[in-house]
Amino acid sequence: MVQSEHPRIGWIGAGRMGLQLATRLVEAGHDVAIYNRTKAKTAPLVERGGTAVDSPADLADRDVVFSMVSASKDLLDITTGDGGVLTAEATPSLLIDCSTVSVAASAEVRAAAAKRGCEYLAAPVSGNPKVVSAGLMTMAVSGPAAAFEDAKPLLELLGRGVTHVGPDETARLVKICHNVFLGVVTQSLAEITVLAEKGGTSRAAFLEFLNNSVMGSIFTRYKSPALVNLDFTPTFTMPLLQKDFDLGLAAARELEAPMPVASAAAALVASAVGAGHRTEDFATLLLEQARRSGIDLTSEDVEIDDGLGNAK
Repeated sequence: MVQSEHPRIGWIGAGRMGLQLATRLVEAGHDVAIYNRTKAKTAPLVERGGTAVDSPADLADRDVVFSMVSASKDLLDITTGDGGVLTAEATPSLLIDCSTVSVAASAEVRAAAAKRGCEYLAAPVSGNPKVVSAGLMTMAVSGPAAAFEDAKPLLELLGRGVTHVGPDETARLVKICHNVFLGVVTQSLAEITVLAEKGGTSRAAFLEFLNNSVMGSIFTRYKSPALVNLDFTPTFTMPLLQKDFDLGLAAARELEAPMPVASAAAALVASAVGAGHRTEDFATLLLEQARRSGIDLTSEDVEIDDGLGNAK
């Protein structure tokens, strides 16, 4: 358990999300040291008062170590692999992983942490760098309830919603369920937006109506600028969404929970990846839906409020 009111924090992973989240801790006055495989990416945090280290093992003497990496293998590498944070002489009191990874990988890390007397929380996040910057990131957390309560003041610095969802790896399934829903909603949003446009309504007008109705949400408003102006600067790519559909449908088979709508959406996401939509934002599902509907989309070039305090 973390004893200090001002714990020394380690952070592993300086990707777009990890850097934004670690920065929030630095800006809250915490002592944060960060590791990233490409050390140059830690520079923005160092400029704000953080420190950079050369390996995950260099963070082992920290009170709390967060990690946010791209895949299950990466999580195993930075924890139990050569130079991992759980391989040094010292051991952090608490390890919190914010990545979206498999249940099996997370359980393996939990077992390794337990052998070292280290508490472990699975804490995958929902959002992207812009959402984090706006303070709207949410987080599902699973693991020992006492460890969660201990870490809650730190976790609440990262966003607006931190929910303890159960023991062990429960949060992994919760996050996968969230991302499957994300894909289903985006595909549905693409379909109805193309339908409205083909019937003579501009995308801007349709989405303004939708966002002001009971069916609107933070997400539909946030994605509206991309759909209206065809700005597909990536926040989350199609291959990453495809990976999460694969994990979700595998869990559905294991738990014998039919997911016919999600299965259909997964096939459309796979089709979009096959069509070459690999590096843009997953909102390019709109372009594939338009193609199947026989229309060519152009940017409407209008200002649309994304709901995060910025008009585009």
